[in-house]
Amino acid sequence: MKKYDLVVVGTGTGGSAPAYAARKAGLSVAIIDKREYGGTCALRGCDPKKVLVGAAEIMDRIQKMKGLGIKQGSSIQWEDLMDFKRTFTKGVSENREEGYRSAGIDTYHGVASFQSENEILVGDALISFEQILLATGAKPRPLNLQGEEYIDTSDDFLELDHLPKKLVFIGGGFISFEFAHIAAFGGSEVHILQRSEKPLKKFDSDLVSLLVKRSRELGIQVHLNTKPTRIEKMDGKYKVFADQKGESVVFECDRVFHGAGRIPDTDDLNLEAGGVREQKKGIAVNEFLQSISNERVYAAGDSAASMGLPLTPVGGKESAEVIENILKGNHRQVDYSVMPSVVFTQPKLAKLGLTEEEALDQGIEIDGNKMDLKDWYTYKRTNEPYAMIKTVTEKKTGKLIGVHLLGSNADELINYFALIMKFDLPYEEVKKTIFAYPATASDLEYLL
Repeated sequence: MKKYDLVVVGTGTGGSAPAYAARKAGLSVAIIDKREYGGTCALRGCDPKKVLVGAAEIMDRIQKMKGLGIKQGSSIQWEDLMDFKRTFTKGVSENREEGYRSAGIDTYHGVASFQSENEILVGDALISFEQILLATGAKPRPLNLQGEEYIDTSDDFLELDHLPKKLVFIGGGFISFEFAHIAAFGGSEVHILQRSEKPLKKFDSDLVSLLVKRSRELGIQVHLNTKPTRIEKMDGKYKVFADQKGESVVFECDRVFHGAGRIPDTDDLNLEAGGVREQKKGIAVNEFLQSISNERVYAAGDSAASMGLPLTPVGGKESAEVIENILKGNHRQVDYSVMPSVVFTQPKLAKLGLTEEEALDQGIEIDGNKMDLKDWYTYKRTNEPYAMIKTVTEKKTGKLIGVHLLGSNADELINYFALIMKFDLPYEEVKKTIFAYPATASDLEYLL
């Protein structure tokens, strides 16, 4: 039996940096993954997705400026785009594994399964540990539909050699909307099936409504109050049967994709054998991201039932604090007060802090403000059809507790607000700052 000071399960954002830090500190370290080394973000998430989003963004800009000095004629060449996308993922796994080995970290491939509170089995290898970090990420949640085996995932979409002519996305989450926009700009007929009245439930309702409107203008068919019931395959095609406000409807397509949320990928860890308690949101942890039932165990990222959102930067911050706690004892906690989130559609949708509804539910007296920005120079110069900001301030203190954006540069602008909220910058001092003009940041003076 091999013994280690630290075992890390997961080679993505939440696992990689702690493994290196522990080894640099002199600990014996092993790292395990049941999939290719590199994790979701680098191989089948944020990074490759953003390459495809970039192509959709270019097409959107061309379409909006048609007849205003731009002659439309370009189109997405899917095969070439995928070849370009793969230049960002090619070699990542091999390079990541070689990096571990060069650092003196032992590498294992396979499913990790607890055998006791300090032992884990990987294939035929039984490993004991002083401490273990679980950073296994998330996976699509089960939909419990007849024919669920016909549903593809975001992983499959990111490896499509050819873009299907007709696609159905089940669920109205950010995966569905982001990939629907990519596919629509690629020329596909796209349907999103959302079982309730509102998709993208964590985001501001008014801005979501505008995004749905814009999505429909782009040809994406967003079907609300539409609950899929079963899927059938026939002659290489698929039929998605659904209940739409009490009526039976059928959607025929070439591929069906899952976009109805994700859950912690912990099922095969055999947590019970390790004495590791789990909650619906993931492994139950204390404020130091340590298991509340097995002190040898820590968790970070999507596998942890922490206060953090399921976002790559949050997983990275959590793993940074975990390794400090492992090396020096529990003393570091993650600051979750500022966690910006973005849906990379056209236009982009961003959220920071509380929505009006969330604030009111918490009993906070608020002032809400909404500004339509589409006629501002920043957006008018590229003929943006929609741009809006909503801010939520606490009435008692006058401080921002929520910022919500829809626009082509929402992903950049939301980060300026994150800095303002994180460091509690006085608004009048921010307004005194001389920003380069015309630029996204130069609007801040008028938005605060």
